[in-house]
Amino acid sequence: MRITRIAAPLALFGLLPACVSIGGGDAPEQLIGLTSQAVTPAGASSTTGTASTAIAVMEAETEDRLNAKRVPVRIDETGIAYLENAFLVDKPTRLMQHLLAETLRAQTGRLVFEGIEPGAEPRIRLHGRLIEMGYDARDSSVTVTYDAIRIEEGREVVSRRFSSTVPGIAPDAAAVAPALNQAANTVAMEIANWIAQ
Repeated sequence: MRITRIAAPLALFGLLPACVSIGGGDAPEQLIGLTSQAVTPAGASSTTGTASTAIAVMEAETEDRLNAKRVPVRIDETGIAYLENAFLVDKPTRLMQHLLAETLRAQTGRLVFEGIEPGAEPRIRLHGRLIEMGYDARDSSVTVTYDAIRIEEGREVVSRRFSSTVPGIAPDAAAVAPALNQAANTVAMEIANWIAQ
């Protein structure tokens, strides 16, 4: 089969219509990823330095409901479901790790590793816990909450909670996806500014 044209470009992150099937069966209606709104241009040489001045972004810890490639929906204080026909391209903790790393590269101009590279001893390590990354049916909002822990050589370990909520979102993947990206980027930018202080 030959593809003759592309009807519309993909938006900020992967939204794939159910027209592709891999390994048989129906493809999910939407695949959701996160795209940094602070991107280092191709060919830019701003991210330079030594390993000792680098930043390592570690994959965050989280609870089981956020350890799946689905968008959790909070129904009430204890009830959790998953958003219908919406699947993440990776686990939420990995998506946030990539987003934080890209945002930090663009905002600080320093070398940023995702995890610890062999032979590298970065001066700053960013650990964390992903508290929330999903939809709340009670008030039709999307929230991303991240507890960041900054470990820097020669300084006290410090932690801080960052959170962003986007209200008035319909309970469907087409509306939740950009809101999730917006909230995650707000959190990532605030963390990057905190780290750069």
